[in-house]
Amino acid sequence: MKKLVFALCFITLCFSCKQKENKVIQSPELTIAEKIANAHGFQNWDKVKEIQFKFGKNRLWNWNPKTHDINLTTDTDTIIYNRKSIDSISLNADRAFINDKFWLLIPFQLVWDDIDYTVYPMEAAPISKKLMSKMVVTYPNEGGYTPGDAYDIFFDNEFIIREWVFRKGNRKEPTLTNTFENYQEFNGIKIALDHTRDNGKPSVKISEVVVTTK
Repeated sequence: MKKLVFALCFITLCFSCKQKENKVIQSPELTIAEKIANAHGFQNWDKVKEIQFKFGKNRLWNWNPKTHDINLTTDTDTIIYNRKSIDSISLNADRAFINDKFWLLIPFQLVWDDIDYTVYPMEAAPISKKLMSKMVVTYPNEGGYTPGDAYDIFFDNEFIIREWVFRKGNRKEPTLTNTFENYQEFNGIKIALDHTRDNGKPSVKISEVVVTTK
């Protein structure tokens, strides 16, 4: 269940594989999560047949979201599996996939996942110090690969995500703080390819993105 609360108090989120990946937003009265998703191209999601992307230097993914087929290629191995039939061999690959996909499509995860969130009207983002709206997202304490985590997501007036703070296990102190930069559009899907830590060092690089539509 999604909760939208406007407040001035502090709250807290995780990776979950409880998703509704084919959901299409049609309601004229959109929630903040839906507005963020649509600002990144969610209205084009139902046209997506396959996504290829490389996470970091060594994980190249090919994913068919409609059939749930996944192909992982690394420097040393190739793993092909279906998310509806995960076994002991594909389990570790699927853990990595959920993590990498979360970085790739966090705006869409906000409407796919079973989350609670609170929106704060305006606050200084931790890296840029620019005033932005902040969404504090919390995942359930059970289910998924890393339950109970929290994210503070900072987005601009156009509902584009610019920074986030990851807090493992909903701890008060940040576990990771980084930017969302170098947005590019792939067949209507807007993706941030570069992420920089609060110390100025590169965090995650996403490359070789190909979005194939039907």
